Amino acid sequence: MKDTGVIRKVDELGRFTLPMELRRKLNIEVGDPLEVFVDDESIILKKYVASDIFTGDTEDLIEFNGKKVSKKTILQLAKAAGLLVSE
Repeated sequence: MKDTGVIRKVDELGRFTLPMELRRKLNIEVGDPLEVFVDDESIILKKYVASDIFTGDTEDLIEFNGKKVSKKTILQLAKAAGLLVSE
């Protein structure tokens, strides 16, 4: 982990501000979703990128029951289930 030297206080609602320099470096724009991870006593923020729940692929995604699945995975699942698939 790299130390940025940036320190921010948390307000009464639990918010803090990401410095402009970090937002520019990480290409984070207003309204971009961020994922929050916890690792022991560390909080990790990562710019969210939608991905296939099975493979992590980020292309050709379809949303099904609130989850993202790639077309490639859908074809593989269909074949594994013994269905005839025409691509």
